[in-house]
Amino acid sequence: MATVTFYEKPGCKGNLRQKTLLAAAGHTVQAKNLKTEQWTAARLLAFLGDLPVDRWFNPAASAIKAGEIVPASLTAETALPLLLENPLLMRRPLMEIGEQRRVGFDIAGVDAWIGLKNVALPEGNIEACVHGPEGHGSCGSHAHEHADEEDHAGCGTH
Repeated sequence: MATVTFYEKPGCKGNLRQKTLLAAAGHTVQAKNLKTEQWTAARLLAFLGDLPVDRWFNPAASAIKAGEIVPASLTAETALPLLLENPLLMRRPLMEIGEQRRVGFDIAGVDAWIGLKNVALPEGNIEACVHGPEGHGSCGSHAHEHADEEDHAGCGTH
């Protein structure tokens, strides 16, 4: 089994589901805070690999959902500074095993990469926000209707 360095947004229920799957498959998960890591363009590009630029971004990020950032309209040169400035814009998790790196949690891809043996796999998109298409505004607290994603940790559902 593998030891996976798992870069996450602490408190994110989606990342918790992903870590739980990895652990249930027998992998050791070393979680790290995506927001406090020292990212450089070269280091981040090692994770992003050959993915199209629009797949570098977390579609549930408030700036993307609001249309302030349109990943499909960005080049690598314009996208990297945005991601480095605000790591919560990054698609997550970022995972690392030795020199191998991946971004996102495509179940079939992770299974092919390191195996998710004997684990009951959930249906649907495990990368999607647990709040559904409404996002964080659906958690029932009006206190953060206009807050950024990182401000939702106190609602008890993240």
